Amino acid sequence: MSEISNWIDSEVKGNDVVLFMKGTPDFPQCGFSGQVVQILDYLGVPYKGINILTSDDLRQGVKEYSQWPTLPQLFVKGEFVGGCDIVKEMFQAGELKSLFADKGVATQTDAPAAE
Repeated sequence: MSEISNWIDSEVKGNDVVLFMKGTPDFPQCGFSGQVVQILDYLGVPYKGINILTSDDLRQGVKEYSQWPTLPQLFVKGEFVGGCDIVKEMFQAGELKSLFADKGVATQTDAPAAE
C-alpha cells in the first residue's frame, strides 16, 4: 500500500463515519458533497469530513481505495457505503438510518426526547 492509501485506511478505520468530499462540512465545494452533508446533518450523525481538494494524491487515492470513480464517498465503520446518489436513495428509503443503527452509530433521532 502507498503512503496515501495507508493514511486513507487509517482514517476510514479510525473513525465511525468518514465523508471524503469536495470542501468541508461547513463549506461544501460541490452540490453532491453538499447534499450528503445535509443528509448526515439532518440525521444528526457525527462524522469526519475530509476535503479531497487539498491534494491530487488524496483525490485519486480515495477513488483507488474504494474502487469507486466519483466523489463524495461515505464510509461507515470501515465500509464503503457509496456516493451521493446511493446515500440519497438509502436516506429516502429509510435504509441509511437503519445502516447507522445496525453499525451502532447513533443518530440524533435516537436520542431520548427532552421532557
